[in-house]
Order: sequence, then C-alpha cells, then structure tokens
Amino acid sequence: MSFSSSPSFPSSSYAHALTPLGWDEAWEAEFAPYTDQGLVPGRVVRVDRGRCDVMTADGIVRADTAFVTPHDPLRVVCTGDWAVVEAAGNPRYVKTYLPRRTAFVRSTSSQRSEGQILAANVDHAVIAVSLAVELDLGRIERFLALAWESGAQPLVVLTKADLVPDPVTLSHLVQDVETTAPGVDVLTVSSHTGEGTDVLEAVVAGGTSVLLGISGAGKSTLANALLGSDVMDVQATRDVDGKGRHTTTTRNLLALPGGGVLIDTPGLRGVGLWDAEAGVGQVFSEIEEYAADCRFHDCAHEAEPGCAVLEAVEAGALPERRLESYRKLLRENQRIVAKTDARIRSEIRRDWRMKSAIGRANYAAKHNGRF
Repeated sequence: MSFSSSPSFPSSSYAHALTPLGWDEAWEAEFAPYTDQGLVPGRVVRVDRGRCDVMTADGIVRADTAFVTPHDPLRVVCTGDWAVVEAAGNPRYVKTYLPRRTAFVRSTSSQRSEGQILAANVDHAVIAVSLAVELDLGRIERFLALAWESGAQPLVVLTKADLVPDPVTLSHLVQDVETTAPGVDVLTVSSHTGEGTDVLEAVVAGGTSVLLGISGAGKSTLANALLGSDVMDVQATRDVDGKGRHTTTTRNLLALPGGGVLIDTPGLRGVGLWDAEAGVGQVFSEIEEYAADCRFHDCAHEAEPGCAVLEAVEAGALPERRLESYRKLLRENQRIVAKTDARIRSEIRRDWRMKSAIGRANYAAKHNGRF
C-alpha cells in the first residue's frame, strides 16, 4: 500500500519498514497525533539548501523544509530527525519533526556565536582520532564535552593503528587517551588490517551513531569498513600534519548491514562548545570529585587556600595539563553562554568581581598569617 493512495493508514504499515532506521514504539506514540492528518513519518538522511531527503516506508522522498525554518538555528531540520511529511504533493513538505531525544550541537565560527546542530537522535558519538599524527588531547576533550552534553554515549576510536607497530608505544597512547576520557571506552582500529572493526560493528549495531573527527582522521575509511563497501570517498592525507580534504561535505545517514544507523559528518575544523557545562564536568569528572573537598564551595582552583584540586596537582595525582584544559573549556563555555543571555552575562560579571575580591582578601589573609 502506498502512502499517496491511502493517506490514512495503520501504523503497522510503516513500522516494519522504518525499524532498521531506529523506529520503535516510543516514536510511534509520538507520531500518533499525525496519523489521521494525511502525514507520514520518515527519517531525515540528508539536508541541503532548505530541502531534505527523508527515508519513508515507501523509500526516499525529497521534501521542502519551508514550514520548519524558525529563527532559532537549533530548531531547523537536521540529519537524524524523525520528520512528519506530507503523504503526497509536489513538492512535498516537512510539516514538523518529532521531539528529539538527543542533539549534537556546537558553536559556529561566526561573530554571532550561533549554535549549529550537527545530528539528532544519536545514541553513540564515535570520535575518530588518527594515530598517524601526534595526539591532540585537548581536542579530544572538546569532542567529548560536546558528546556528553548531547546525551549520547561517547566512544573514542583510534584509527590507523597499523601505523604504530610497537605494542608498547600503542599501549602508552591508549593509556593517554583513557586518562583524558574517564568513563569512555577507547578502541584501536585499523581499516587496513581489520583490527578492531568487529568490536566497533557490535557497538554501532545497537542504535544510531554519529561519526566525528577532523579531516584526515580516517572517518570515511572507517565508514566504508562499517558499510562493507566503498560508499564514502577517501582522499589522501598529508603526512606532515595528518590533515586531508573534506571527503564528506554533508551529513549523511546510512543504514549499516550489521544493524544500526551511521551518520557520517564532514571533518570539523572548529569544535566550539555550546552551553556544554554539564559535558565539560563529565569529561573532567575527577577534577569535580576533588573539588567536592575544597574549603570553599565556589573555589575557582586558582590560588584559594584549602583547594583540593590544586593539592591533587601538587601531589601528582592530577596532571596540570588536565586542570588547564578544564579551566579553558569552562571559560569558553561561559563566554558562549554570556553572548546568548544578557542576564547570565551580568551574573557572570558580578560573580567575577566577587571572586576577585575574595581572592584578594584570601591572599592578604594568608600573608598575614591567618591561614
């Protein structure tokens, strides 16, 4: 039965066809109010220039998003959304989309500091990191903060493992990343030898995964390994810095032969935070655990007496690099939040002034022998 011939159709007519894309009873319940309105559900597999490709039970349809173009850039239709589409028409329109379970958002590089939604309804955020170049632990922490904030479960995949033949060296690299990513699995993979791809296939088979990383991280090669065919173009990577051309130019949703759905994304030059305080806290969970024992509940971990975080650094229990990265990401996140909310900006300034005054008072008291 086609949708165009019978706009009012039982949910069972499309549920089976959409199940491989992640459709379940909860989505069916969300869609129920639209069942008798001549509308059909489908998953957005690609968006470009105000139009999108939507996979419905009848196959892919091209739909216009003119009805869903709010001023808020975080509410536009994006890859991974479950769209509510007209059953017929030329052109066909997306009327709305179902409430998102998760959303991967970063800040743009524009002066307006707008948020950009990269993918929706994602279960796993697969962060691809190339072992062909020196690890950038700070960048990994940024990706992790955004992943945790989105509501997805992060996974760090160290690609091109065959380029590190020494097992001891490889072990040290993995350990560095594990320290950077508490509570996150770290997997070494080689698309060339097949190492680790079976484990990754098992992980992504359990839902929707988004593949993230900079250009040259091996995302397209990894996607091809998961898809079992050369669907994604692969460009050569420069040996000097590990960078490559953007072989993926749009975000594409692809059904995997072993189960699950993969959203491949273009290489991200910038990984700006967007209101990701909770995500930052999750990435640096050990710092927040130390902070619970600080003398002052609003300790900034700069020079305050009784700071358990600074004591951990001095004792060698906490790498100073981690603390510096934590401070940097928190400051960046505060700036983003301040630019989008004048009230919060005022509160931050007042808080800065108060902490500055307290810091000066504590410093004076310490040197006067009171601590």
